[in-house]
Amino acid sequence: MTHGPGVPLRVVSYNIHSQRDDTAALAAVVREAAPDVVIVQEAPRRFRWRQKSAALAESFGLVVAAGGLPSLGNLLLTSLRVRVLDTRCQRFPLTPGRHLRGAAFADCAVGGARFTLAGSHLSTDPLERPAQAAAFKRELAAAELPVVAGADLNEGPDGAAWRTVGDGLTDTAVAADRADRHTYSSANPRRRIDAVFVDPRISVVGYDVVDTSQTRRASDHFPVLVDLLLPVVD
Repeated sequence: MTHGPGVPLRVVSYNIHSQRDDTAALAAVVREAAPDVVIVQEAPRRFRWRQKSAALAESFGLVVAAGGLPSLGNLLLTSLRVRVLDTRCQRFPLTPGRHLRGAAFADCAVGGARFTLAGSHLSTDPLERPAQAAAFKRELAAAELPVVAGADLNEGPDGAAWRTVGDGLTDTAVAADRADRHTYSSANPRRRIDAVFVDPRISVVGYDVVDTSQTRRASDHFPVLVDLLLPVVD
């Protein structure tokens, strides 16, 4: 497979299970991947969330770009190679009796490229997911820069919420012919519920669901690892 010119970007999207598992393995997994950006679901969102998010980023060798409590546990982390230009957080409407959820966004620059990094974690409730997917999609569609979006959608590609979020974007697993790789659960992988979607102007160079003894200890989800080529700004 050949690719034209562009700026390389390595992305990890990872539901870290609220750091309830082997945190040393978790840190080792991310450091070994050597990503430019990490899109985290189930990041710190409660007491001392700023310090906890900073400590998580440091354990990965990264820095906090956006998210945390204002985005209800979605966190965007970057390497020092990536410059963060602007950030914003989104809260989805609350369904009584359910968890508050939302999304995080960061406009970034790397090399001669610019992009919008986004992350979200949709509800486990199939009645609640469609409205959350639509709200997340509205923000993605409003982005002026090419989008790189990672999410735990809590449903597979046959679901309506998945189709809503992915509409008009490239499913990186499909682009890399790796859609048969399951992301959940790490103990018994049977479903692909974690995705990275990108603007069609972005080339997908590589895709992997990292299944190792370490990732099986680190979280109940496997991390999704994607290599991209971003278009250069004229």
